Amino acid sequence: MSQLEPAERAGPAGPPAPAGPAEAADPAGAKGPPPLARSRGALLVAAGALAAVALAVAGIVPRMRVETALATQAREGSLPAVQAVVPRQGGAAEEVVLPGNIQAFADAPIFARTSGYLRRWYADLGARVKQGQLLAEIESPEIDRQLDQGRADLATATANAELAGTLAARYLELRKTDSVSQQDLDNAQGDAKAKRAMASSAQANVKRLEQLQSFEKIYAPFEGVVTARNTDVGQLIDSGSAAGSARELFHLAAIRTLRVYVNVPQVYSRAARPGVSAYLTLAEAPGKRFPGTLVRNANAIDAASRTLRAEVDVDNRGGELLPGAYAQVHLALGGGAPTLMVPVSALVFQAAGLRVATIDERSRVHLVPITPGRDFGKELEVVSGLLPGQRLVDNPPDSLVEGQEVRVVPARRRGGS
Repeated sequence: MSQLEPAERAGPAGPPAPAGPAEAADPAGAKGPPPLARSRGALLVAAGALAAVALAVAGIVPRMRVETALATQAREGSLPAVQAVVPRQGGAAEEVVLPGNIQAFADAPIFARTSGYLRRWYADLGARVKQGQLLAEIESPEIDRQLDQGRADLATATANAELAGTLAARYLELRKTDSVSQQDLDNAQGDAKAKRAMASSAQANVKRLEQLQSFEKIYAPFEGVVTARNTDVGQLIDSGSAAGSARELFHLAAIRTLRVYVNVPQVYSRAARPGVSAYLTLAEAPGKRFPGTLVRNANAIDAASRTLRAEVDVDNRGGELLPGAYAQVHLALGGGAPTLMVPVSALVFQAAGLRVATIDERSRVHLVPITPGRDFGKELEVVSGLLPGQRLVDNPPDSLVEGQEVRVVPARRRGGS
């Protein structure tokens, strides 16, 4: 069947209708979408593109942030973690604690100067005595009899000297009339001088024996306390003058003021001057301070210990301190201008000298040499090399080198908190 069959079945066709404007413009006879439909399509396409971009950004940016954070965390984890400390501003005076031995201001063993038997003692162990107080009496009859003999010899010598003087005076008068020769006068005058010398010798012997007799009574040479009594009534006392061994009878110590000797290290020797204030602390008296003053020093450094011997006097009128005790001496040694105090845990000991590790604003380490001053145990005074406010590495590791970047972490609290 040909293509003309449907037209033929429809009947005769009429004349063709005139073509409209749209049909004349589109010779192919196709119809395009309206303008509003086209703008809506473009908007939908742009919205879809924006949504796709937003979804891409929303997925990529967090991933980039995570990657950046991981990179930063990995970089920080590779850096050594250190703790920072800041030097403390020291004052013009710092306290130095040194060990010291308390000693009596005056300490003397009491011996006998004459031999005999102890008749009586008047001061026992721990007794407080005044200067000149009688401590004991010794009975020595030999000295008493020698003194009697000496006084008799003195009387004889005095009488002979007076007789010889009278005879010499008579010879002098007789010589004026030539009744005696010059030789007789010279003999008489010489004899008178010799007799006077013998009388003086006898007088000196009497004084010596009187002095020995006075030693039968033993007196306290100063005010203090009896720290030892080594004799008793009836014991034989040997003065040691007859090749014997003298024995200490009493031991006396003056404790109203006590001396405390300390060995000041050489680095503090310039500050350990007379007049520096001090105080003592004792383990048996916790929390109590006993004030004192540095009164003198040796003005010489001991070559063996490199220390300066110094004396601190402490008022002990209350009698709370005991001679021979051990004490901690706290000296307020002035350092002039305020200084920087660095904890000893921040020090770096190297062959080139003492250093500290400072941290700059870029968290980089610099090993700075310092000049140390006084050592206070937990802290060290720095004379030069540091500025106030500089951060230092506390407990620096041995692997720390110049210019190394570090990560500063907060210090841990003690006690595990």
